[in-house]
Amino acid sequence: MLTGLLGGSFNPAHGGHRRISLFVADALDLDEVWWLVSPGNPLKDKAGMAPMPARVASAAAQARRAPIKVSAIERELGTRFTIDTLRALRRRYPKRRFVWIMGADNLAQFHRWRDWRGIAREMPIAIVARPGYDGAALASPAMAWLRRWRRRSGQRLDGASGSAPALTILRFDPDPRSATEIRAADPDWHRRISSLPSLRDAVTHRAIDARSFRDLRA
Repeated sequence: MLTGLLGGSFNPAHGGHRRISLFVADALDLDEVWWLVSPGNPLKDKAGMAPMPARVASAAAQARRAPIKVSAIERELGTRFTIDTLRALRRRYPKRRFVWIMGADNLAQFHRWRDWRGIAREMPIAIVARPGYDGAALASPAMAWLRRWRRRSGQRLDGASGSAPALTILRFDPDPRSATEIRAADPDWHRRISSLPSLRDAVTHRAIDARSFRDLRA
């Protein structure tokens, strides 16, 4: 199984996440994409971060009827940094081949991530162009290092660890939707999430505990 990994806070998930995932799945011939809902991003302010069950629920709603699995597996693994998560996933699922997916905005600051070169050596990376970030991404310190492993258009990423480092940049019509703008327009979106007790991780198949969300339902 060739599996794309898209990490993020999904605060909330929206149609842009779905559209990007389906585009990458088609472009790279992926079997499926896993959305890794992060317990917390060390590079992001915690203010305004909705509880994980609400973010997982919003992601599950966007992933319906698509080859996308929503997972909170990082919480189970106890990993905080991407490099640790990717290594743990490869150990747990040795028969899968993974491709790490991220936007150009993340490539622009990739050099700030813990052991970013290790991430690049762990599995191939697919970069999705994002409006306003392409220039910074291409001029970034990480891109200066990764450029030697950039694949030409049409070259496949096989997802095997032995093929990494490998980088491909995918361009498609920009999607203007933004979780930041959604939160600004509706800061209480997470209070209206329903059916929390029935949440289940699509990768581990374990129930996601909604007790941490009770204070928001009062």
